[in-house]
Amino acid sequence: MNDTNATSVETRAFDAEVHQLLKLMINALYSNREIFLRELISNASDALDRLRFQALTDPELQGTGQDPAISISVDPEAGTIVVSDNGIGMTRQDVVENLGTIARSGTARFLESLSGDQKADAKLIGQFGVGFYSAFIVADRVTVETRHARVQNDEAVRWSSDGKGEYTLETIARDQPGTRVELQLAEDHADLADADRIKQIVRHYSNHISFPIRVVSTAAEEEAEPEIVNDTQALWTRPKSEISDEEYAEFYQGLSGDLQAPAQWAHHHVEGKQSYSMLLFLPGQAPFDLAWNRDDRRGVKLYIQRVFIMDAAEQLLPRYLRFIRGVVDSADLPLNVSREILQDSPLLDKIRAAVVRRALDMIEKVAERGGEAWATFQHEFGNVLKEGVIEDPDNRERIARLLRFASTAERAPHSVSLAGYLERAGEQQDAIWYLTGDSMDQLLASPHLEAFDKAGVEVLLLTDPIDLWLVNHLFEFDGKPLKSAASGEFEAPVDEGAEASEEQKQAHDQLSGTIKKLLGERVGNVRPSKRLTESASCIAEDAGGMTLQMRRMLKQAGQDVPPFKPDLEINASHPLVQHLAATGDEHRRAELANLLLDQALLIDGGELADPSGFVKRVNRLLAEPATDGESE
Repeated sequence: MNDTNATSVETRAFDAEVHQLLKLMINALYSNREIFLRELISNASDALDRLRFQALTDPELQGTGQDPAISISVDPEAGTIVVSDNGIGMTRQDVVENLGTIARSGTARFLESLSGDQKADAKLIGQFGVGFYSAFIVADRVTVETRHARVQNDEAVRWSSDGKGEYTLETIARDQPGTRVELQLAEDHADLADADRIKQIVRHYSNHISFPIRVVSTAAEEEAEPEIVNDTQALWTRPKSEISDEEYAEFYQGLSGDLQAPAQWAHHHVEGKQSYSMLLFLPGQAPFDLAWNRDDRRGVKLYIQRVFIMDAAEQLLPRYLRFIRGVVDSADLPLNVSREILQDSPLLDKIRAAVVRRALDMIEKVAERGGEAWATFQHEFGNVLKEGVIEDPDNRERIARLLRFASTAERAPHSVSLAGYLERAGEQQDAIWYLTGDSMDQLLASPHLEAFDKAGVEVLLLTDPIDLWLVNHLFEFDGKPLKSAASGEFEAPVDEGAEASEEQKQAHDQLSGTIKKLLGERVGNVRPSKRLTESASCIAEDAGGMTLQMRRMLKQAGQDVPPFKPDLEINASHPLVQHLAATGDEHRRAELANLLLDQALLIDGGELADPSGFVKRVNRLLAEPATDGESE
């Protein structure tokens, strides 16, 4: 400590059951011990800002605060960390009010005293009387020496406490205005008394504080010079016209750890009653766990007045945009008492909407450029973007325009847009047709496509698991409804002269009724198909109903699914169906009916209740000779 002419030491009790509040502060409000340094640096920055601001209008303070800076000295042998500033400092009364009472804030009262343009110029954050107490997360004792810029040298104050219910006050002499906070680290936090560790923490949380932060080790064997460890001018605070593409790319790589350059970025300053800045990046490649790690917290970093608050603030970035990287900086967002949790506010909603809008702007710019960058985006992020159709109804149409799919016309993944599909379809087509399944091979072999192939109608082929949810939320696009090709609503065009007679239709209906009786409770209904041209049978899905693929996924996830009685469509002209109609062997007829249902379920990706029975049935049918009286 400084040499002092100490007066008598006064011992006081904290106000308002401070012992319990300190326990709450230390054990509950903060999730990371390192933030104590962030808070102390923020308080020092506040003090420097206040002195600079007040010196503009107070002649008594003009000329003070030369070379404003924050200094941190680390002594690993003594186990101490000292944070000092040459800011406004505190009077004895300030110390009693701000350090003797939890949640009292000289900074907050200072802001309340301002109005108009002054408030816009103050640029203050935090609450000294709250954030200061985070020091007790790591320290057994905290000692503060401070002198207000308006008082004499011998009117400085020393405050000291172990955080257990009392603090001491004494008047000391101090040559310069400002504040010095010394932490005697607790034994289990002694590892923090390391200059390199402190530099790392400063760069992580306080790298963009507008004042230089100097760090030095005072270990006896070291003769280190103080090192400025922070970047005092945050890139996002600079005008865009002054920043090169190389600087943007370098900042992105440092921010994200991605060695590849970003595909696009967006840099915006919003001025007005409430001001904020944002710098967003669209990466060129995705992390390996992007698709399944929906709780990824590496996206947009939140700063308040250039002080790092949290990674990937959930309130600022919806999950379907979790691949976006960047920073948002605001002086006006309200935090809870620990500065670690955002409080709901109209400004928060406004910033979130702006982040989403700018993120979609970036994606649209890459889409306009096309080429390799757009193909890479679709491959890396296309399926994650689909989640936005479900999660963000306000932007559903805009997101839908950015989605890409495979189709029967263009089978490469991520090649067909909904707008391009409708342009090829023409006005006469009344729907956007799609088919969901587990793989491209399965879909291309599906009997549901036979009618579309014959009619020359394009069908979107959706094989990603998210597509099952996507089509249940995207009901239409540009006024055209999305319909499943498995619903049976589309009929195959009838060749001239090949339409069935009334007598044939009655025979087909009668055969369907026979097959329904043979299948019993296994089916809901059996009907002649108007769309099958090559396959013997298929499952008819209800429009908007639960697909076989969805049922299987829910069951695999341990979810209960309702009983399932599928509707079966039969192709009355298929040899297998005609074989069933002609046989006089009721047992063989039942076997064939079950085979029609089983193969329809399998080809649609369904599960058989009795796979062993299916195999035995196929083997018997292959091995048994044709029954007498059966037409060949």
